[in-house]
Amino acid sequence: MQDDSEKLAPGILPGYHRPAWLTAYIPELQGLRGLAVLAVVLYHCHPLLVGTPVHYPSLWGWAGVNLFFVLSGFLITTILIEARHRPHYFRNFYARRALRIWPVYLLLLVVCYSVPRWFLGDTLAHQTHWKTLLAYALFLQNLRHTALPGTLGPTWSLAIEEQYYLLWAPLVRFLGNRRAWLAALLFAVLVGSPLLRMNHPHWLNPTHTLIHLDGIALGSLLALALFSLRWSRRFWLAIGIATAALGLWATATIAAGTAFLDSSLALLFAGVVLCAIAATGARNPLAVLLRRGPFAYYGKISYGLYMTHILVFVYFGSFNARLDPMGTTGNLIIVALRLAASTLAATALWYGFESPILKLKRRF
Repeated sequence: MQDDSEKLAPGILPGYHRPAWLTAYIPELQGLRGLAVLAVVLYHCHPLLVGTPVHYPSLWGWAGVNLFFVLSGFLITTILIEARHRPHYFRNFYARRALRIWPVYLLLLVVCYSVPRWFLGDTLAHQTHWKTLLAYALFLQNLRHTALPGTLGPTWSLAIEEQYYLLWAPLVRFLGNRRAWLAALLFAVLVGSPLLRMNHPHWLNPTHTLIHLDGIALGSLLALALFSLRWSRRFWLAIGIATAALGLWATATIAAGTAFLDSSLALLFAGVVLCAIAATGARNPLAVLLRRGPFAYYGKISYGLYMTHILVFVYFGSFNARLDPMGTTGNLIIVALRLAASTLAATALWYGFESPILKLKRRF
């Protein structure tokens, strides 16, 4: 859900090697991010799509978050690897993360708390309990057993990313020269997450960090592998295709409906991301669509769209009652209005709020 993390700086750790074919900017990843956010938006519209050809695909839109996790794991781990020996490692990394994440996050909280009955579905007194406010302040809301208000629902995945990088950045800093240790930790996470989901201890809730680390860990492992193994671009592309095919097969067969579904989706998306990386700059229609089409634009505004689309849905909720008598046609109009309104809101947020703030990143 970041806008420019796929810009890969040239300095690499001793012992790491950035492939000569890997460009400093991978525009195809922006398009994948756009696909991911559109899938999530469509998922939150799926009750309105019953009886249409897109209803079944929309039920899988939640998997867009898994794609976000893989992308984030790869991009952020790459940045950490390359910045490890530079001055002010922690200050620069956390300052840049704060500039990217906090402004929109805080704005969302302010808007929702300004009209709590409407946007939080609750009284201000109930939503200002110190435990609730502390959870939002420390990005711990996904660990609580109390359900999040719908408008703040997207923040659960944001909290997971913030918790992960709070711990992952020091590990890369101090264990960067011990790549086998880092890889072993990531493999342990890949094994542990589905096992925890399978056993489902009573202290886990559906959004707990420990059961949603497959994608981030696999994305991080992909970054480590790309910068450690001196394989050819064609070989990496072949691995990406094979990995995506294996993940798709597992998702459709042995992993479907099991605790390993998220793991198979992470495998699928890691393969897709690797294919996009290895094929960057290709002239085939799919690569061009990811680089220059509407998906790339949605990738640019993806963070604001992801964070605010439910808020926009609630704000324009009166259209639902007016168009409901029209049946399926009315439902499709509602979905189109939701997409248009949330796109306009995210566009305004990007150009009028996010982009000016992000210019401060150059100081770090």
